[in-house]
Amino acid sequence: MNILRKMPVENVLERSRQNTLKRRLSAISLAGFGVGVIIGTGIFTLVGVEAKQHAGPAVVVSFVVAGVVAALAALCYAELASAVPTAGSAYTYAFATLGELFAWIIGWDLLLEFALGAAVVSRSWSGYVANLLHLPPEWFGEQATVNIGAVLIIAVLTVVAVAGIRESSRLTNALVVIKVSVCVLIVVAGLFFARGANLDPFVPPAQPAEATASVVDQPLIQALAGLEQSAFGFGGVLTAAAVVFFAYTGFEALANLGEETKEPKRDLPRGLLGSLAICTVLYVAVALVLTAVVDYRKIDEGAPIAAAFQSAGAPWVGALVGLGAITGLTSVMMVELVTLGRIGFAMSRDGLLPRRLSEVHPRWRTPHRMTIAIAVLIMLLAGFVPIAELADMVSIGALSGFLIVALAVPVLRRRNPELERPFRVPLSPVLPVITAAACLYLMANLDVFTWLRFGVWLALGLLIYLFYGRRHSVLAMRTEAKGDVKGGASGD
Repeated sequence: MNILRKMPVENVLERSRQNTLKRRLSAISLAGFGVGVIIGTGIFTLVGVEAKQHAGPAVVVSFVVAGVVAALAALCYAELASAVPTAGSAYTYAFATLGELFAWIIGWDLLLEFALGAAVVSRSWSGYVANLLHLPPEWFGEQATVNIGAVLIIAVLTVVAVAGIRESSRLTNALVVIKVSVCVLIVVAGLFFARGANLDPFVPPAQPAEATASVVDQPLIQALAGLEQSAFGFGGVLTAAAVVFFAYTGFEALANLGEETKEPKRDLPRGLLGSLAICTVLYVAVALVLTAVVDYRKIDEGAPIAAAFQSAGAPWVGALVGLGAITGLTSVMMVELVTLGRIGFAMSRDGLLPRRLSEVHPRWRTPHRMTIAIAVLIMLLAGFVPIAELADMVSIGALSGFLIVALAVPVLRRRNPELERPFRVPLSPVLPVITAAACLYLMANLDVFTWLRFGVWLALGLLIYLFYGRRHSVLAMRTEAKGDVKGGASGD
């Protein structure tokens, strides 16, 4: 069988026009979804961790670098999403341009990115709630045998996700208003407690890595070049950029809502680029405030922003930060659950996953089977597995997806030059190629152990594809049916 067979773009557009899912989302709703999924663990946790471990105050530059790469990827997403508005986003784009095998790989990567991200965020949510309400840590903390808080929040949000996309959008937008308000409060309050001395040196000089660091903890690019392991300096800024890229992952979730957007060719690009611009400004401002309020060497890695204001004598700000973290993490989980349902829906509809998963609810018109199935998996992970250092895994999954999307832009222009493109990436194919190279470079700045785990995940996915998806694919069935027709005709 041809593992590089492609799904004709005309077929993708025809399925989108059939309108199996309800079109209820506007550009504002999409921007709300985008901000809802982007601002979360990255701003409330990673900013402090990476400032202390890799970049110092220059973590601000790390966020700018990661934001630029994310913006380049968003431009590529905007062109494809406006031209081919469909559930599945990068997975479907790869299917129409690079072939079935690449589509499976990117779909498998997206499931990894969002499922593990939701599990990690749910455990973080549980910890913040326990801290704010003084709940028993044996049920709600990282030390719990079964993290009841993480399981319960996923269960509640799954009900909302299944009930309908409009209900999910309303809840997300309400949480986004609270979350953005808290981020603005952090920036404004931080101006009164900032100290210029804490920003000096802005880029801490490079220094050898800790003696306990092993080879697999070294960035891949350093390992391949045979360089000595180090932290801080310019290399540390790039390493931090690769990790904090996790903070930007999620905007691609909007491209999965193409079949539920009122005017996808107009609203999808606006939602994608608008949400990313808002989040980048907030990230840079919060990172600058944090490193100005407290010396980067003294940052608390567990609750960096709250602890910074507590040490500065403003515990009330820390309490509000906790509230913002809870609302922020809730909206992230909400959008991730919606996105996972749509990715699985698209893969199941194409036969690469069991077809029953693509059935939509007769009343709510949502992919309820896939949403519930993936939610059960997330609840198991969140309830029983203490997940640490998974930001790297989410980043590498997202970056690999962005790389393929960037390459898909010039390929689709060549294969389907007549396709209407309401939004076009400027300077194509140069800009998409630069985007792909930038994604690959950031991936190379992730540690060797992350690459090894990513390789294991890809190997597992390839086995599933070879033994199930390749045989049950819609394109495989069509090829087989054509063969049977030809065979019957020749026999007559």
